[in-house]
Amino acid sequence: MFGRRITLFKLFGFAVRIDLSWLIILALVVWSLAGAVFPSQFAGLHWSTYLLMGLVAALGLFASIVVHEMCHSLVARRYGLPMTGITLFLFGGVAEMGDEPPSAKAELMMAAAGPAASVVVAGVFLGLSQIGGLLGWPGTVNAVLRWIGFINAILVAFNLIPGFPLDGGRILRAALWHWKGDLRKATHIASRVGAGFGALLIGLGVVNLLFMNPIGGLWWILIGMFLRGAAKMGYQQVLIRQALQGEPVRRFMNDDPVTVPASIDLERLVNDYVYEHHFKMFPVMNNGRLAGCVTTRQVKEVPREQWSERTAGDLAAACSEENTIAPEEDAIKAFTRMSRHQASRLMVVEDGELKGILALKDLMKFLSLKLDLEGGQGEPPAGLEKTARSIAPPTKEITSAGE
Repeated sequence: MFGRRITLFKLFGFAVRIDLSWLIILALVVWSLAGAVFPSQFAGLHWSTYLLMGLVAALGLFASIVVHEMCHSLVARRYGLPMTGITLFLFGGVAEMGDEPPSAKAELMMAAAGPAASVVVAGVFLGLSQIGGLLGWPGTVNAVLRWIGFINAILVAFNLIPGFPLDGGRILRAALWHWKGDLRKATHIASRVGAGFGALLIGLGVVNLLFMNPIGGLWWILIGMFLRGAAKMGYQQVLIRQALQGEPVRRFMNDDPVTVPASIDLERLVNDYVYEHHFKMFPVMNNGRLAGCVTTRQVKEVPREQWSERTAGDLAAACSEENTIAPEEDAIKAFTRMSRHQASRLMVVEDGELKGILALKDLMKFLSLKLDLEGGQGEPPAGLEKTARSIAPPTKEITSAGE
């Protein structure tokens, strides 16, 4: 979902980040407000005034989405859900959760927290604009306050649409989960509604594109496509998690892995191991003990002419959470770790001793078979590996800013 992200600050222990795509939203909001909205309300002002009003209003939108997502995150933490941060990106904001909610009640409370916060923010800014009018504040100030309040009201209305993964869709999923007692079925229904709403947006966007408002129509089409994809991925992620939950890493690991000696030079490493076995990571052994691992990514960073001089031991990355997993750990934890660090293999280590190698492809084979045999509601995911790699963070609550 994300490209390059920048961490801005931490709030209540949560990292607040922006994806570089958010700059597109910032530019569009400022351009729209400074070039059309505010000039239509206050004619004859200097262009710098309109620009300042647009910037302040855009920052108000930024702060509003952060407050919205922060309330989701605080409630999620109260229910014991691990949160990895908040990211603002092209289509709005995401509170990144490290697991599915433990109960329908937790899902409901967490989903409702964001819209409730936006209702409060909308009320505060609309109220301030009214107070400002009574107290004689400058009209430009009141206009900015009124716009921030109005956009929060729009956020509430849009996000309460009962289509997963919008807040309304999560509330619908919580209700279905409580009624049916089955998270998977509830997610399937809510995601179908979300995909249907995405299709509706695409249709309305096409009408606008052809007959009325081409820019707005294109934006609706993009949001609709995004919601359809997010709804489908949300359901697939639940399938993946339920298929792997409770399965130990030991079940999938290769207990006779190919290892390389620390003394081997990179030339031989590439020719005798990488090209021979087609792996991108190899454990490095030094006098019978695990020294770490070496990857093709590390080798690529060494100039080709130095390959005969440098050894695997020189490059070996020490064992860490990024490249190891314990044999009794849950497979879904390994899956998440692989995705977070963009790794296709993990060393299985116990008490500093190499027990085996866990490969993503082995998890994928099991996952595909299990979903095929026990698929039940819905079809096994298409493009399974792509979906699987998106599982960290595995659950994402979406707040759209594109309306």
